[in-house]
Amino acid sequence: MNRALPYTARMQTIDFDLDRDHVELNQLLKLAGIADSGGQGKAIVASGEVTVDGVVELRKTAKIRAGQVVRVGDAEIRVVGAEG
Repeated sequence: MNRALPYTARMQTIDFDLDRDHVELNQLLKLAGIADSGGQGKAIVASGEVTVDGVVELRKTAKIRAGQVVRVGDAEIRVVGAEG
């Protein structure tokens, strides 16, 4: 007998290629397509729904570097540095 499995939400994973030393958190949300603008990115961070490496981050302009993982809602942004 075939039984339907319960719905499981899938996390959207975004690999963000960082081409400099760091990017500010609100700008990362904009550049990754999570926010429509830097201002909206700031509002998302202020809501307390953003984590960086598993810890809630409330600093809107926190410096995010290669190797860090940012999560907001059902999206995970993995920041990767340029190889070279």
